[in-house]
Amino acid sequence: MDRGVRLGVDVGTVRVGVAACDPDGVMAFPVSTVARTATAVAEVMAIAAERDVIEIFVGLPLKLSGAEGPSAADARVFAGELAERAGVPVRLVDERMSTVSASRSMREAGRNAKSQRSVIDQAAAVVILDTALDAARRGNLGTVAMKVAREENHD
Repeated sequence: MDRGVRLGVDVGTVRVGVAACDPDGVMAFPVSTVARTATAVAEVMAIAAERDVIEIFVGLPLKLSGAEGPSAADARVFAGELAERAGVPVRLVDERMSTVSASRSMREAGRNAKSQRSVIDQAAAVVILDTALDAARRGNLGTVAMKVAREENHD
C-alpha cells in the first residue's frame, strides 16, 4: 500500500461525514461533517486538498441483498462529482453496515441517539475508510471497492 493520507466519505441526504487516515494508513479518524448543500462537493475537496490526500473512498450504501437503491444512486453521483474535481482516484466502497456499525459503537461508548446525530456521519466515514484500508493491507481492495471513472477522460 502506497504511503499517503486517504479520505473516507459517508454521503447522506442531510450531511456528509468525512474521515481521514494517517499517512501510513494505520488509523482512520473523524474529520468533519459537511452540510449536504450545493457546496458539499467543494467542501470535501477543500478538506482533501488541505490534507494532500492520495485517494478518496466514498461509501456505496447497497441494500442487504446487494441491490442499489436511491441512496446508492445519490452516492454514485456525489462520487462522480468528486472524481471530476479530484486529481486522485475516487473509489466506491460497499458500506452496507457502516452506519449501523458506527451507531452500535457509539451506543457502546455511552452516547445516546440524540447526541450521536452530530457525529454519526463522521463515524460511518471512519468505518468506510477502515474497510478500505484493511482490504488494501490484505491486497484485496478490488473486492470491496471500485474506481469511479472520470467522465472527461473515461479512465
